[in-house]
Amino acid sequence: MTKLLPKYLWPYRLPLSIVLVLVAVQALANLYLPSLNADIINNGVVKGDTNYIIRTGGFMLLVTLALGVCSIIAVYFGSMTAMSFGRDVRSAIFRKVMDFSQKDTNTFGTPSLITRNTNDVQQVQMVLVMAFNIMIMAPIMAVGGIIMALREDVPLSGVLVVVIPLVVGMIAIVAIKALPMFRSVQKKTDRINQVMRETLSGVRVIRAFVRTEHEEVRFDEANADLTRTQLRVNRLFALMIPFLFGTMNFSTVAIVWFGGLRIDSGGMQIGNLSAFLQYVMLVLFSVMMAALIFVMVPRAAAAAERIQAVLDTEVDVCDPDDAVEIENPKGVVVFEDVEFRYPGAEDPVLCGISFTARPGQTTAIVGSTGSGKTTLANLIPRFYDVTAGSVKLDGVDIRKLKLESLWHVIGVVPQKAFLFSGTVASNLRYGDESADDEMLWKALSIAQAKDFVEKMDGTLDAEIDQGGTNVSGGQRQRLAIARAIVRKPKVYIFDDSFSALDFKTDQQLRAALRHETQDATVIIIAQRVGTIMRADQIVVLDSGQIVGIGTHEQLMKSCETYQEIVYSQLSREEVA
Repeated sequence: MTKLLPKYLWPYRLPLSIVLVLVAVQALANLYLPSLNADIINNGVVKGDTNYIIRTGGFMLLVTLALGVCSIIAVYFGSMTAMSFGRDVRSAIFRKVMDFSQKDTNTFGTPSLITRNTNDVQQVQMVLVMAFNIMIMAPIMAVGGIIMALREDVPLSGVLVVVIPLVVGMIAIVAIKALPMFRSVQKKTDRINQVMRETLSGVRVIRAFVRTEHEEVRFDEANADLTRTQLRVNRLFALMIPFLFGTMNFSTVAIVWFGGLRIDSGGMQIGNLSAFLQYVMLVLFSVMMAALIFVMVPRAAAAAERIQAVLDTEVDVCDPDDAVEIENPKGVVVFEDVEFRYPGAEDPVLCGISFTARPGQTTAIVGSTGSGKTTLANLIPRFYDVTAGSVKLDGVDIRKLKLESLWHVIGVVPQKAFLFSGTVASNLRYGDESADDEMLWKALSIAQAKDFVEKMDGTLDAEIDQGGTNVSGGQRQRLAIARAIVRKPKVYIFDDSFSALDFKTDQQLRAALRHETQDATVIIIAQRVGTIMRADQIVVLDSGQIVGIGTHEQLMKSCETYQEIVYSQLSREEVA
């Protein structure tokens, strides 16, 4: 937490300073009250001075009232600072993750990133709320209590020499043993999150394959694993609390016993014993409050380490220092001897890829499953960076371009069409916020989605669930295509975006697209031969390498791999 706290608390140094001052005032007032109480007993009760008791007691009531006001203000500013800290850290994590490449995201895993931005931040936030109101006060009261106890009676203070090291030693042992356990708790929380996400996302598959019981067992195992670890932690702290209370009670007995002997010998007054007992209780109570904080500190420290790991990640796909922008993009995409391998992989997924996709032309990428088609498409918007060679846009290496400038030129329709919760219009305007209704209807018409949107309750204002789960797969694909059309990019990338469409709709959509995209570069990745037969250029991949480039007619004569793909879907009569 040494790196996380200073950076994100510094903007709130003013309210934090107010908290520090008010908490210090409370601590000093708490240390002052027992001495007034001793004066009442020594000068008022023993001597029978009622006026002194009323006068001093009234002053103590005023101090107590002021303490209450200070406490309310301190809690308010402390809570505000802690909540603001949590808000800023969550925002920082979110913005950092938004800059992550696919490689960075895969390194942490989606469930872990969600846990770090929610549960982990909450752990640190809770400790700060407690710390601003307890941890700051505890050392002041502990040190001040020791000084005041010595002021009351030095010989009797020997009790503290025995008690305080015992308590501090117990807390230190528990904290050292608890820290690795709390790290484990956070990892097991990630696992619970992962299993739950997989179950919710794959609920249809689970039911279709009658694997409900299997998933229940898998969740129960993860849940039981987390429970066992948490119980071990709780048992550890369960030993500490009785020890602390027992120490406090034995200390009280010892003080009363030896204090009574001191009073009997005339070395101490009754009021001083009362004040001494209160000071010792303040010291032990402060130590106990610190102990309660230390129950949470190890887990917060583990959470802070995980948060810092995200914030310290060096993003590998980012704007270069001398980033350039393309002012008048044309959309010429050139692959020059491109190689790509995933982190840790021995063999490259793509090797020696060289071709050019030009405006006004449709370039199709085909190949068997696992040949690297989607990976190739992901290199253009820099979801990954090439490991060798280069991808150029209008003659400029995309690694030299400003990312926003690059992304404004490209319209991507991913393999898995994803829609956001909201309305049809809000999803389409994701491509262009300034698009009016006329532009939206035009895009829907081109994407062959106008008919079913008109039938939806609310048309453009019809509700879309998260992920587009309330529309069919084909409708989801057409809305995703319409979203890209609204953007009017110079480069269209369709990553198997027509797979859920019937042949008639596919044909109508491609015909409408040809007119709309006649000045743009179109790159289509498809499994269906009918989708790409009329492409101006077809690139055939096999095991990550190009085995053929040309038109359909040219490849049917020269590329055996392409012939196999075609004949696996069409008969020779249909091809002819």
